[in-house]
Amino acid sequence: MDSRLLVEKTLAGNRKAFESLIGEHQRLVSHFVFRLIDNPEDREDVCQEVFLKVYENLGGFKFESKLSTWIAKIAYNTCLNHLEKKKLPLFDDLTSDERSLDTVPGNVPGPHELAQGKELSIMLRSEIDKLPTHYRAVLTLYHLHQMSYDEIGEIMNLPEGTVKSHLFRARKLLKAKLTVKYQPEDLCNSSI
Repeated sequence: MDSRLLVEKTLAGNRKAFESLIGEHQRLVSHFVFRLIDNPEDREDVCQEVFLKVYENLGGFKFESKLSTWIAKIAYNTCLNHLEKKKLPLFDDLTSDERSLDTVPGNVPGPHELAQGKELSIMLRSEIDKLPTHYRAVLTLYHLHQMSYDEIGEIMNLPEGTVKSHLFRARKLLKAKLTVKYQPEDLCNSSI
C-alpha cells in the first residue's frame, strides 16, 4: 500500500492500516534497536515505544522525506533517549583505540567476502556491537537498509560530510578490531 494512503487511513482510525505500517517498518526498527540497545530485555520495550511515538506523531508527518526515514529517525532518537536514561556506556572509549591503516595487513578481505558464511557473519555482528553507538547506527542504516548519506544525515541530524566521515571511521575501526582479534585466513575462510 502507498505510504501516503497508509498514513491517511491510520489517521482516520483504521487499525489494519497501522498494523500494515508496523509490518512494513518492523524490520527497520528492530535492526536499529537491536544494534543500539545491548540489553535483550529492553529491546522489545524500545521497539514498542518507537511505534507508539510513530502513532502519536503521525499527524505531524508532512511527507517531506520518506516515511521509512522519518520512522528511522524516531527509532534512533528513542534508542539514544533510552541509553541516556539507563546511563549505559556508549563505548566512546573505543574510539581512542583506533589503529593506523599502516598496521592493518593489506590482504584483509573486503566487506563482500566478510559477509559470506554464518560464522563470519556472527563474528562481524559481535564486533559491530562493540562499536560506538553512532558508528553502529551509520553502518546499520547504510549497509543493512541501503539508505543514502542524505537520508542518514536527516535521521541522525548530521551533515552529509559527517555521515561519510562516521562511515569511514566505523569501517576503519571495525577493520582494525577484526585484524587484531582474528588472523586474515580466519576472515577469508567462511567455515571458521
